[in-house]
Amino acid sequence: MSESKPPYLRSVLEKIPAYKPGKKVVGPDGRSIKLSSNESPYGPLPSVREAIAQASAELNRYPDPGAVEFTAALAAHLDVPEEHLALGPGSVGVLQQLLEAVGEPGAELVYAWRSFEAYPLLVELSGMASVRVPLRGETHDLDAMADAITDRTRMVLVCNPNNPTSTTVREDELTAFLDRVPDHVLVVLDEAYREYVRDPDVPDGLELYRDRPNVAVLRTFSKAYGLAAIRLGFLVGHPQVTAAVHKTLVPFAVNHLAQAAGIASLAVEGELLERVQATVEERTRVREALLEAGWTVPPTEANFVWLRLGGDTLDFAAACADAGVSVRPFDGEGARISIGTPEENDVFLSVATKYPGRK
Repeated sequence: MSESKPPYLRSVLEKIPAYKPGKKVVGPDGRSIKLSSNESPYGPLPSVREAIAQASAELNRYPDPGAVEFTAALAAHLDVPEEHLALGPGSVGVLQQLLEAVGEPGAELVYAWRSFEAYPLLVELSGMASVRVPLRGETHDLDAMADAITDRTRMVLVCNPNNPTSTTVREDELTAFLDRVPDHVLVVLDEAYREYVRDPDVPDGLELYRDRPNVAVLRTFSKAYGLAAIRLGFLVGHPQVTAAVHKTLVPFAVNHLAQAAGIASLAVEGELLERVQATVEERTRVREALLEAGWTVPPTEANFVWLRLGGDTLDFAAACADAGVSVRPFDGEGARISIGTPEENDVFLSVATKYPGRK
């Protein structure tokens, strides 16, 4: 019998690092505070939990493949045509569908770096090449990103607010950037944290996309809506784009529980935004406490703060872990800390405000 050989797999997999989710740690007193994944500290509202419970009685049936009821509710809520919507399992799932629609060998995708760490993974899997443009002042350098566009560029990603640095680009600079992008290059505004934005100068992508066929907007129910476990995201764009994303959706990927939870969440938007406001107020309190303690903290319009720590990043994360608090370290760069409940934030601040290497 001849020596067996392993199955042939794509060579690109050898250089793609696995996605690293936020970790959960347990302190010596058994305390575990997870501030590493930008999750909402609040679960779904009671009416949403009830809708999920009712939907769970039909788990033996496939979900509606077109998510007709949810799509209609979402379109009405956003004031967009239904054909301008495409759904997926979380906004990152929709992004993967989009990359499958536009990506091919030789094509390029431009995005800021550092930004959402799933971008390089998904871009390389799509067959495209990543063109990473360094941040300037912890935010997107839109002029440099426009300069990086070539005849091979298929798509540009703008994460606003940016994950993990929490910073934003303003309407005038984003509009000027969009004016420079060729019409055939798709610009995707990743607005996973849009509900937490309070700065009136930060543009709403849903207003920008309407008269720009090459602009699309990604959003999610994972963060502000407290539905991270459900996996429900969507893209708003013009029909040529959304139709392509529909074609790359795995059948039944938007499950029955997600559709029910989405419909119920939209019906209680007012209550939900009250809790979002509570997180915004905690965000302000946490940042001001860090600033008072001597930290440099960029302005944040998301549900997290960013600390530039450089070589001290892993040491700081370990100090937090010793207190039972998990943060999201990016080795050699900095740490992202999600905003939790007031009590959870106080535990984090008790470590951060006394940390000797604060910058």
